[in-house]
Amino acid sequence: MIVINAESVHQSLNFLDLINALAETFSRPAGMPQRRVFELDNSPQHHDAFAVLPSWNEQSIAVKAFTYFPDNPNKSPELASLYSKIMLFSRETGEPQALVDGTSVTFWRTAAISALGSRFLSRKDSNKLLVFGTGKLAHFMALAHASVRPITQITVCGRSETKTQKTIELIRNKRPDIEVLQCTNIEQSVREADIISCATGSATPLFEGNWVQAGTHTDFVGNHNHDKREFDSQLIVKSSVFVDSKINVFAEAGDLLIPEKEGVFALSQVKGELGQLCKGEISGRTGDTEITLFKTVGTALADLVGAQLVFAKLS
Repeated sequence: MIVINAESVHQSLNFLDLINALAETFSRPAGMPQRRVFELDNSPQHHDAFAVLPSWNEQSIAVKAFTYFPDNPNKSPELASLYSKIMLFSRETGEPQALVDGTSVTFWRTAAISALGSRFLSRKDSNKLLVFGTGKLAHFMALAHASVRPITQITVCGRSETKTQKTIELIRNKRPDIEVLQCTNIEQSVREADIISCATGSATPLFEGNWVQAGTHTDFVGNHNHDKREFDSQLIVKSSVFVDSKINVFAEAGDLLIPEKEGVFALSQVKGELGQLCKGEISGRTGDTEITLFKTVGTALADLVGAQLVFAKLS
């Protein structure tokens, strides 16, 4: 068994190979029970948690485990809020193969899943991308979306000037051919965007749904809490809604659960999940004026694919 660190993950992965591998895996038989998230502290002041995400396909068995301690950075600058590892086993023999850094794989697979969704749900001529968020995931999201559509302009929207500029530079370093701008007017940027991708910690909607224009594709990955959401009810009622995994999104995502509680949306209105799109069981975008919405909370099967790719290149 080999141990694979974050640096090796980043050196091994690229979006084209990862997105194609995800599309192939999600189109074939696989096992993926509902992930289990355990709250470690019932205090309203703390949200410490531990999670376990199992999955398997024809080649591998994998389990990702992660801890989430949001107050860690306040305790020490050396502590992260999230730690994650992926254990990979042979499907044929059950032999342990690798222990892979899960945090780095999560960045790559989260962005790649959104980009794969965009392949089915955004207009093929989409060229203006708006990214909300300036955390460690933000530039991955931008680069992934730009790998599947002819993006010529990326606008980054964040609360921190310093973090926004850092995110812009990270994108420019990888894609100097794309114009990368700082958002100065949220409404205008939303109205002009072909694709809107959101990866924030916001507990409340980032923009007004009525600003989103016909033909836009929207993508949301930041919220995993039943009482929080990145988009408002105005947007969901005028969108064709798709998810990465119904079993996980329906259990966790306030983005859908809040409008359901309000009585303006029913979970039965979700048109399907990523695996159905990859298998061709359902259609994605049906016209140039349709507004599409893709909500993801992450899947164990995507973690497995990322770990498989890294292991195959390093073993």
